[in-house]
Amino acid sequence: MNDRPIPTLQTQRLVLRPMVEADFPAYADFLASPRAAGLGGPLSQRQAWGLFCHDIACWSLFGHGALMIDRRADGTCVGQVGISHGPLFPEKELGWLLYEGHEGQGYAAEAACALRDWAMQTLGLRELVSYIAPDNAASIALAERLGAVRDPLADRPDPDDLVYRHKLANAPR
Repeated sequence: MNDRPIPTLQTQRLVLRPMVEADFPAYADFLASPRAAGLGGPLSQRQAWGLFCHDIACWSLFGHGALMIDRRADGTCVGQVGISHGPLFPEKELGWLLYEGHEGQGYAAEAACALRDWAMQTLGLRELVSYIAPDNAASIALAERLGAVRDPLADRPDPDDLVYRHKLANAPR
């Protein structure tokens, strides 16, 4: 078990903060929508609760997990970014999701960079992967913008997923 506190990270426009129970309704709504197809959705409320709890439990088990993405300007929660692992993920995965209406503003890239850099500096990680549905052009473009490279030989939780490998070149050796 890990006893490191869950961090709150800040960027120029965002606050990445620990998840709280009040975040679940919007999270469940996202996962129930067709927009969650790349995450195996749409998902039932019970399935969404399982993923929500997984995202929180990763902090205790592995020292990393998911953080909600709030805009600093008004406190609006626009989505989530996280590093997942455990039996659902063959490798540590950097993932992101944005709630409807918040795409195209750079929030996912800003949040993913902040969490990636935190993982590199705090956890000493040298690599992360992103598992992406092949029809999710926006996430593929984001992974490539973050410098990730497609790895067709990597193990994946879903055989149809594409795997993008983030090499954290500046990770402590």
